[in-house]
Amino acid sequence: MVLMAEGNVRQRGDKWYYSFETAPINGKRHRIERVGGYTQKDAERALRKALDDYEKAGTEMQLTNMSVADYINYWFVHYVKANLKYNTVQNYQNVKDKYIIPPLGVYKVQSLSPETMQQWIDWVVKNGKTPQGDPLAKHTVEIIFTVMKEALRRAVYPYRIIRENPMGYIDMPKFAPTPQMTRAKLKIITLNQYKQILEMYPPADSFHLPLVIAFNTGMRRGEVCGLEWDKVNLSDGTIEVSRNMIQTGSGVYELGTPKTAAGFRTIEIGPTLINALKDQKKHQIESRLRYGSLYHETNFVCTKDNGDPVLPGSIKYKSSEVQKKLGFPFNFHSLRHTHATMLLEAGEKMKVVQERLGHSRIAVTMDTYSHVTKSMKKNTVNLIEEIQRRSE
Repeated sequence: MVLMAEGNVRQRGDKWYYSFETAPINGKRHRIERVGGYTQKDAERALRKALDDYEKAGTEMQLTNMSVADYINYWFVHYVKANLKYNTVQNYQNVKDKYIIPPLGVYKVQSLSPETMQQWIDWVVKNGKTPQGDPLAKHTVEIIFTVMKEALRRAVYPYRIIRENPMGYIDMPKFAPTPQMTRAKLKIITLNQYKQILEMYPPADSFHLPLVIAFNTGMRRGEVCGLEWDKVNLSDGTIEVSRNMIQTGSGVYELGTPKTAAGFRTIEIGPTLINALKDQKKHQIESRLRYGSLYHETNFVCTKDNGDPVLPGSIKYKSSEVQKKLGFPFNFHSLRHTHATMLLEAGEKMKVVQERLGHSRIAVTMDTYSHVTKSMKKNTVNLIEEIQRRSE
């Protein structure tokens, strides 16, 4: 008998056999023995292959000679689509189809070197364009960088196509400092402009309530659409954010959860929104009676007259109509930015606003809003002046 690592081979008659021990079954040791050929070398070769197949749980697919295009598509199907949220899957698909497969698809995965990958990310920065034809922002390039790094990380393990990740050795290209966000870029609106929008979409319009909710809470579009009555406490004056509606097609949607733990939050609401929600409850009861069996029963807060939920696509369309008809920059996210800015300018603490918006890090809140609040800066000067006056 000839012993090998994790198995052995032996001759019986005119044939050579290999055997190895597998995981216990029902607590008992289990051993596999099979014919390996007519020579010791044949049996040893067969044993090595059998052990490799066993370690891979019987996976037959040979990944080692895969092109980058085939591997990225394999990874996309077997990892991305199986594990990530719908919107993330859509973003990853855009990255692979626009920025990975076109420049790298014909190469073998095993041929990718740090030099190749550095040239690739430089190419992305130089040639990548937004749908409007503008150069890609630093954050967008960082996302593309991260997608490729994660894909090749799994090529190291569990797929074992390459021994190390070449993305671990490359640097992000340098970007010029990003200009600070301004009110114009965030499309922050005034209270008077908000009232104009409500006049354009009065309470009878299904877009009215989403507007009121977003303005009074800073909730995102998907969070507003996904809000259900079991998450609204009118007695305590709170809304619990734990669901996010994602539109996956025309009239098709699914409910997901917030991306981060910070996205799960409870928001306190005041009389203005409480009264609007009470009116909506009453309206839904009246609509059920009016439509009868034709009424679409759901538990959503924001619904049309027939009970159908208000979808993110509908909100996006009606928001674009606001900009066209009223003549000032606006999208639905403007309400979130406006909500946060008004709170900060009224003296609310940055940490409180962060938690209300569901930002995972306070740095996100500070980077987005601290520089657009002129009154906060002015208040800082006033505080310094007051301190000096007291010391006199």
